[in-house]
Amino acid sequence: MAYDADVIVIGAGLAGLAATAELAEAGRKVILLDQEPASGLGGQAHWSFGGLFLVGSPEQRRLRIRDSHELAWQDWLGAAGFDRPEDHWPRKWAEAYVDFAAGEKRPWLHRQGVRFFPVVGWAERGGYEATGHGNSVPRFHITWGTGPGLVEPFERRVRAGVARGLVELRFRHRVTGLARSAGAVDTVTGEILEASDAERGTPSSREVAGAFELRAQAVIVTSGGIGGNHDLVRANWPARLGTPPEHLLSGVPAHVDGLMLGVTEAAGGRIVNRDRMWHYTEGIANWNPVWPRHGIRILSGPSPLWLDAHGKRLPVPLFPGFDTLGTLAHIMRTGHAHTWFVLTQKIIEKEFTLSGSEQNPDLTGRSVRDVLKRPLPGAPGPVQAFMDRGTDFVVERSLGDLVRRMNQLTDKPLLDEAALRREIVARDREIAHSFTKDLQVTAVRGARKYLGDRLIRTASPHRLLDPKAGPLIAVRLSILTRKTLGGLETDLSSRVLTEGGEPLPGVYAAGEAAGFGGGGVHGYRSLEGTFLGGCIFSGRTAGRAAAKAVG
Repeated sequence: MAYDADVIVIGAGLAGLAATAELAEAGRKVILLDQEPASGLGGQAHWSFGGLFLVGSPEQRRLRIRDSHELAWQDWLGAAGFDRPEDHWPRKWAEAYVDFAAGEKRPWLHRQGVRFFPVVGWAERGGYEATGHGNSVPRFHITWGTGPGLVEPFERRVRAGVARGLVELRFRHRVTGLARSAGAVDTVTGEILEASDAERGTPSSREVAGAFELRAQAVIVTSGGIGGNHDLVRANWPARLGTPPEHLLSGVPAHVDGLMLGVTEAAGGRIVNRDRMWHYTEGIANWNPVWPRHGIRILSGPSPLWLDAHGKRLPVPLFPGFDTLGTLAHIMRTGHAHTWFVLTQKIIEKEFTLSGSEQNPDLTGRSVRDVLKRPLPGAPGPVQAFMDRGTDFVVERSLGDLVRRMNQLTDKPLLDEAALRREIVARDREIAHSFTKDLQVTAVRGARKYLGDRLIRTASPHRLLDPKAGPLIAVRLSILTRKTLGGLETDLSSRVLTEGGEPLPGVYAAGEAAGFGGGGVHGYRSLEGTFLGGCIFSGRTAGRAAAKAVG
């Protein structure tokens, strides 16, 4: 039987595009399959903020950020906490990725036309000791054009392969089986779903119109994670993060269902670190949803007061933007899955950004004029839209009215105005002098020593109950599913491994399906900006390795 292609790539997200681009440029014939319509090309990356983890970049140096490979590796190890036999390949991938981020990554992307916003963000600040979790310095580089701007060069390279007759795009093809016919896995079977004109991200029909069988010398699995499949998220939820909440928002479309992971496992691939996952604690319901239970993450500066469901401040160092999974674990021990931000108009104007390409039209549209409006008075347009229409926002002049309406948003009135007032007044007293024992106040003052934070990210310290800074704002926050940190175990050539540790002949994996490399390059925690970069790096690696293997 003749082959239909040299390589079949399953999944047309960023990792799949990166792999396909490398294969086509090596002269290999590729069939790229995806269960979604053509509108979904680029996958989750299209919806992203476009953040990339870079080390020692020109953008950092211009802002007087002194970074190094050694510091980045120290931070990665502190975040990852590798401690399992299954971390053998993830750790090797982590070393390779930090090398990439500190070396070839930026110039390689720059040659493809990728540019960056000049202010580097400081995500996952940690707040522990030097060897603990967190970024010691700002490393979050926002792509000019956000997610679509990062997808663009890879889509362009793939479409060049289509024009040369080397790449065939087949949408609405859902893979249900991988099989061997001559030793190696070389047969891909599945269902052809009925044609759909569903817009990007919206649910598409699952009606089956036919079947397919394709053969190739190699298969690359780039099908993503499980974040849209809440049943699978709950099944893999680790005990260290408490009991999974009954109410979850989705940070990814419903088609991010994890089904291809099961297909690959059934063919002999090994999945490791299933219990490692990355979900956000600052989720709000999208007032204009694209997919079911669509949630948006608030990317906040460090100033909002973060309260649990009963109005008690979260413990040090669980401030906004410091430790995502540490915060998640604490929240799930409180008995309630929701928390609150309490802040002022002055804070929201400077510190609130919403994650996602569609929530940042100025950056996504590459409008210098609109970006320059960000420091002007008033909340950014997308944030104001949530203040006006979102179900999770409360805006009031008095604390009493604020608490009354906050209690109306929950099943039971859990907040006591007098107790919350004592909490806020105590915090406000710490603003009145140049000394403080409040470590959040120390963190805010420290953040403003960084030029990027002082210009566009961190409001000047002020009393929350100062009428001049008002009105007061409360935001109800929910848990938001996002990334799968475990996945198919792969060696440094992206070859999928079996339970015995040998390569599964003919099968490669990249992106979230492979835990962004090795079956879990991040370990237990991410330093942020490493998901898109992990898709690019592992997709490139898989494409190059498969091209060489079938050459």
